[in-house]
Amino acid sequence: CLPWGEREKRAEDAGAGRRRSARRGTGERSGMARSAEYLARGIEAEGRSKSYRRRGLWAIKKKHGGKFPKTAKKQAMEEDSKAKSPRFYAPEDAKKPLARRFKERPTKLRSSITPGTVLVLLAGHFKGKRAIFLKQLPSGLLLVTGPYAVNGVPLRRVNQAYVIATSAKVDVSGVNVSKFDDSYFKAPKKEKKGDDSVFKEGVAKKELSPAYLENQKKIDADLKKVIGKVDHMEAYLKAHFSLKDGDRPHLMKF
Repeated sequence: CLPWGEREKRAEDAGAGRRRSARRGTGERSGMARSAEYLARGIEAEGRSKSYRRRGLWAIKKKHGGKFPKTAKKQAMEEDSKAKSPRFYAPEDAKKPLARRFKERPTKLRSSITPGTVLVLLAGHFKGKRAIFLKQLPSGLLLVTGPYAVNGVPLRRVNQAYVIATSAKVDVSGVNVSKFDDSYFKAPKKEKKGDDSVFKEGVAKKELSPAYLENQKKIDADLKKVIGKVDHMEAYLKAHFSLKDGDRPHLMKF
């Protein structure tokens, strides 16, 4: 049996030895970080804060004034990462314009549609009426007119997908349509309505500009001279196109 004082001394020596071995395992004494323990492949046993302490990153940060040192390679990688998508998504969708990789090409005009061809309009306010094709605009739309003095169809743009090309044709080589483009038909910007606009009585009627009316009269005068040279052409332009029961449009010859 050991005396009481000797027993306490041996217990203290044993505890100090255990503490030294524990420090060697953590790497605190030698300054080396111990390897991480994994519960499964890719899953560490320690959390982020414990791993931060184990790896000794706090000491590196403290040594450089609270910031991690950056090498030239890391700075180059950060600059490249700015152009990439962020690691975390924003809680709200950020509007970002989509990249347009296609090239704008002019719309191909159907071979059956040539300047002077009489077209049957299939949609819009003048559905079922006939109009004379004048030229194709840069937007791909067709510039047509009745003319207005004959059947009430003014100068307007139509999509070639909503017309039927007929075999009837007039000579429009003498009609000058160089001044007409897409900007000619662009509507002016509308004024924002205020709160008191609801209580205003009556709506102002939209009036056409004198220049627009003058251009329409000039085109009508030029086309009427050409239409008069073709027999029954004026009556043909005034006639309304419609289908009845039993009609087969795919077998018709226009």
